[in-house]
Amino acid sequence: MGQPLSPFGCGIRVYSDSLRAIDASRQSCLNWFSALGIPAAAVVATLLPGQTPAVQFQLRPDYTEAWLPKCDTLELAQRLGLASRHNPADLEQEILVAMLGSPIPFEFPSGEEFESAVRIRKSIAEAARKTRLEFRTHEAERPEEYWRYDEDRGFILRPGRSLVDGLIQATQPEASGRLYSFSCWRATEYVALLGIAQEIIDRNPALYERLSCQVETRALKAAAFERACLRKHGSFAQPLPPRYFVPGDRTWFRNPDRISADVTGYEGSFTFYLGAGEFADFWRPGLTYTLATKCLTIYHWRNGVVRDADGDLQIDEAIVERRVQESLDDPQDTRRILEEMVRVQDPPDVFDGGCIEPHRETPRMVCTGTEDLRLPDVDAAPQPVRRTDARLQSHA
Repeated sequence: MGQPLSPFGCGIRVYSDSLRAIDASRQSCLNWFSALGIPAAAVVATLLPGQTPAVQFQLRPDYTEAWLPKCDTLELAQRLGLASRHNPADLEQEILVAMLGSPIPFEFPSGEEFESAVRIRKSIAEAARKTRLEFRTHEAERPEEYWRYDEDRGFILRPGRSLVDGLIQATQPEASGRLYSFSCWRATEYVALLGIAQEIIDRNPALYERLSCQVETRALKAAAFERACLRKHGSFAQPLPPRYFVPGDRTWFRNPDRISADVTGYEGSFTFYLGAGEFADFWRPGLTYTLATKCLTIYHWRNGVVRDADGDLQIDEAIVERRVQESLDDPQDTRRILEEMVRVQDPPDVFDGGCIEPHRETPRMVCTGTEDLRLPDVDAAPQPVRRTDARLQSHA
């Protein structure tokens, strides 16, 4: 096992190349926290001299215990009286307080990257709330004005089309007027990519153009997308507590039942933590999951296994919904299931309960000079950058 986690949080570490720059970052961040309503008394800011100077921000132990008892962030908005669902400033405050109480430090090479990371988290959480899709595992579709399908390269962006607009049109029916079919895995990739693209279109237009070129060349999916665009916070050696989430986290709830996990699309469920105790539900209009309803739903997939006319295993969602409601009406049954499910996942070849990932996923660095997105087709074959988004013309 790794080093034991701090009971009171390691928070956030911001690095720089000089003590003077670090001190400026320290004061800038403290002003930021204060402007959002985080009490100065709640935050400890410690200068860490060394070969690479840093400043560490963390919650004081008494505030950690009051706001994030046992590293549980699911009631943080309620404890702080935040309206994170509707108020962007409150959502930003919830993000920062949760990060300040992290048992594993968030590390950033500059204050600018730290600020970008928070904005991206906020954009992801806001976009995930607007995302509505048709759940399909064997078929997919995208708005043809922006996307075309290639057998070898997947759905690629049409040259000259806006990446931001294409992602919004594909995932947000309030913009497109219709639903498109996705798996939950692809859906979270589009929402995460949208959060990144919205951040860099103005603040790092050269990276935005490179990202657009990648999406025009080949779709990044599954492990390739994760290598290119995401980083992990936590690990099996040093797992995050199962009730610790920061708004904007991507996470995968594993299906720990061997039989129902063999049904395509029901191996588990990718989603985002939205804040205020809610997880995204891309499929049911106007609804979200709590940790309890998400875990109950995945647990009862095992009770919804049926065979279709061809003899293939499928999941009957109506049965699952009924069984979830029966559990919700029986507090003792709910408690039993959650004790089994709200644990860190077992290794991939073990099916013995536990559906919470040991880590959470968040986008890579995106600022000029410290960016670390890995765009394999663009990086491997440098080419002249093309203006793929008309909105970039004003930045030329």
